[in-house]
Amino acid sequence: MSGSRDTRIFIIGAGFAGKAIAREIMSNRVAGVVAAFIDDDIDKIGTSVDDIPILGPIKSCAGLLSNPQNAEALIAIPRASTEKLKEIYDILRKAEFKRIRILPGISQIVSGDAHFIQTREIDPQDLLGRTPVSIDLKESLSYLRGKRVLITGAGGSIGSELSRQLLSGGAERLYLFGHGENSIYRIDKELRKLQAGGVGDKATIVPVIGELQDRDYMFFILKRLKADVIFHCAAYKHVPMMEYNPIEAVKNNVFGTKNVVDAAKEAGVERFVLISTDKAVAPSCVYGASKNMAENIVLNTESEKSQFMVVRFGNVLGSRGSIVPLFKEQILSGGPVTITHPETSRFFMTIPEAATLVLRTGGVGTGGNLYILDMGEPLKIIDMARQMIRFYGFREEDIEIDYIGMRPGEKIYETLWNDDDSPIQTEFSKIMKLPNRKEFSPGKLNDLLSELSWICFPGAENGELYRNRVELRRTINRYLPSVEVPANEPQY
Repeated sequence: MSGSRDTRIFIIGAGFAGKAIAREIMSNRVAGVVAAFIDDDIDKIGTSVDDIPILGPIKSCAGLLSNPQNAEALIAIPRASTEKLKEIYDILRKAEFKRIRILPGISQIVSGDAHFIQTREIDPQDLLGRTPVSIDLKESLSYLRGKRVLITGAGGSIGSELSRQLLSGGAERLYLFGHGENSIYRIDKELRKLQAGGVGDKATIVPVIGELQDRDYMFFILKRLKADVIFHCAAYKHVPMMEYNPIEAVKNNVFGTKNVVDAAKEAGVERFVLISTDKAVAPSCVYGASKNMAENIVLNTESEKSQFMVVRFGNVLGSRGSIVPLFKEQILSGGPVTITHPETSRFFMTIPEAATLVLRTGGVGTGGNLYILDMGEPLKIIDMARQMIRFYGFREEDIEIDYIGMRPGEKIYETLWNDDDSPIQTEFSKIMKLPNRKEFSPGKLNDLLSELSWICFPGAENGELYRNRVELRRTINRYLPSVEVPANEPQY
């Protein structure tokens, strides 16, 4: 994170964020020395802030450096559009800065405080997709002030970003729940480091290692923790991996969700928010089907004390196991970049923007409703690959692109709702609602879960049903016909 003391740092943007970071750098001198601000505002150019000169315009910095190896650039323009960031990045790269940093989570700091510890090296995901929506995070999180908040899957991509943003929410306590000790250790350590660096309020952070599939434990721990709000992010998510392990997908994503929902209801949790996916719409894979069933479990849960709701959105840029880190690895290895089909497209959103909108929805949403985040227009995967090739300094012809064919359970394109659905735009930007959206009645859902339980869990009378993959797919197919039973599906 920190550079050498003689590193010259040029801060791009002399607004509130840039000034705040400059003061932090100059007060500790660990990261280096702020050499100058660079800005496009003609009223600022030629002036100074705390004896630091403001130079400009930004496009002129190509000839600024006499020693590029000793210079770093730090982009601190929270309101910059994706197009503007692309332009700035190209300028800085041509200026030969040895390192280019950015304030991540642009959507979350527009009206908050900016700190040097939040900066990181710029990544392709910062330049892909649309410009994130700007939301007053502190206002959006007011419903969490003084509350106890539990995040399942807190070590994952969405769970960890929710945790970072919740530092600014004034929550009394943050429970970081997960079954992977390494991922929970990392986010716990990171949050404490952010707090030490001045980020957010002084919430008590509590790591909790546990297993959603352990029903007795979930009832025990939720009663003990007395959480007011739960964000249920934990799930197995990798489509091809879950096609190879369909029983585990259902055990974790369906019955694990059932356990935490029932335990939350009994514990009197005020708000419960399930994180769902566009792959739950007319699902073609077991993962999508498992999330469809998880949605129905939440939407069919009625409680006088609790609000149970679902937030559905598409892919997030840079999540673990997604194409952005895969493409990065392939490009830096010299290629080829592998793509399933030339027409494949996906909805994409940055992780910080998705987390911000999830937190917003958790406060304004009401029980029994399914909310959809407006993802904008889908991006073609081939276009994303070409942008990333250029980001890493290659020409498109330098890196071969191979089309490898569709993998099990994958679609060429995804949709956020069914053809017969009619989403309603809420009064909040980028948040839509599908009221009373239930695939199954409570009775039909219970029948499905009962049939699946015979396959997923051992019992004296199960016979050949236990862990029978063919029977699992046949059962799911009777309720969700879009999930097919492959001819070559092994029985076990």
